[in-house]
Amino acid sequence: MAQSETDLQAMARDHLWLHFARQSSMTEGPGIPIIVKGEGHHIWDASGKKYIDGLSGLFVVAAGHGRARLAQAAARQAEELAFFPIWSYAHPSAIELADRLAHLAPGDLNRVFFSTGGGEAVETAFKLAKQYWRLQGKPTKHKVISRFVAYHGTPQGALAITGLPAMKSMFEPVTPGGFRVPNTNWYRAAEQGFTGTTPEEYGRWAADRIEEAILFEGADTVAAVFLEPVQNSGGCFPPPPGYFQRVREICDRHDVLLVSDEVICAFGRLGEYFGADRYGYQPDMITFAKAVTSGYAPLGGTIISDRIHEPFSHGTTSFPHGYTFGGHPVSTAVALENLDIFEEEGLLQNVRDNSPVFRSTLERLLDLPIVGDVRGDGYFFGIELVKDKATKTTFDDDESERLLRGFLSKALFDAGLYCRADDRGDPVIQLAPPLTVGPAEFDEIEGILRTVLTEASAQL
Repeated sequence: MAQSETDLQAMARDHLWLHFARQSSMTEGPGIPIIVKGEGHHIWDASGKKYIDGLSGLFVVAAGHGRARLAQAAARQAEELAFFPIWSYAHPSAIELADRLAHLAPGDLNRVFFSTGGGEAVETAFKLAKQYWRLQGKPTKHKVISRFVAYHGTPQGALAITGLPAMKSMFEPVTPGGFRVPNTNWYRAAEQGFTGTTPEEYGRWAADRIEEAILFEGADTVAAVFLEPVQNSGGCFPPPPGYFQRVREICDRHDVLLVSDEVICAFGRLGEYFGADRYGYQPDMITFAKAVTSGYAPLGGTIISDRIHEPFSHGTTSFPHGYTFGGHPVSTAVALENLDIFEEEGLLQNVRDNSPVFRSTLERLLDLPIVGDVRGDGYFFGIELVKDKATKTTFDDDESERLLRGFLSKALFDAGLYCRADDRGDPVIQLAPPLTVGPAEFDEIEGILRTVLTEASAQL
């Protein structure tokens, strides 16, 4: 028997612990939104109200909601083999997916280690980098470098790579060895200390800060650099021209691994299967999750180069790491079907064709006094909000609290748009709709944003 919305709210209030959320939201006010249905790029709540899913759930539902074909693929696999681990054994769907991903991945990234999500994928890459250098006779290479405000997951190891102090302070001491360098926020490049004039100069400047950190810590102590193709946290920072090529040169010069964290950016978000292909660089590892199944089953993984795999390929050496549900038969079967949909419907080409239209539609919002910057790539954009456009003055913590949590998040949702108002850096609105949408949906999203942001400007 279906539960009423009132009953669901009561059960949630009494027993459900929300992720990344204030638990007071369960008991103070009318309750939380309960989403009960999805179809295409729309979702519905328990009261029957319809919304545009402007964030693909959480950068996940790339092929859109309500795909019976994906649900049926899961059911077929569960009837045949519901579960078996890949601990010294294997099953066909994990083997076939590993083969397919290896053929899609750039260069010699030919080995796939499955996990169940993005944080686990990053944890895998971190541990593997450290063990690899031990096997190379360089056990002091254990440090990792990432960027300010970057999010790389919350497991204890991945948390050391995450560049958000507020997410780490209550869990100190975290795994040691994580160090931060400037991100690629061109809008605020001068505030980072950049004194040049062109994006190309900025790309070299930002990459050179990585070399500076490697030299400061000592190249014999640095194992890897972890970078997202487009940094999510802080509001969609694309790389300046030449940035990743320069980073690759630096990593090669100092014998440091380059990990491309593509938990968000892989599988079409930037118009390619992998962000490394979008920006033309060759990483040593790629982490992935989210859109590999379009969210119809949990799955993540780390794709590893032949170079890193080599010392594990003979003798008694093993990687003492794994997850019970990594490479789950149902999840890997769904991923294979999901990739079939991508190819048959040309979803990557749809993103490539329509990304400029998405950008230009969102840039119409720059006429609003509260909108300071629109940035991003593919179907992945951020809108930075400012208090003073001329000076780029941002909001203080109290103002950001009132603006984002006190007004914008609820107002946008009430207006029919599910997206993300984020203040892990400067206040931004993030958009990452399903890869199936096009210009009509962009106009609809822009219209809702314009109405709500105009009201926000008036309140300020």
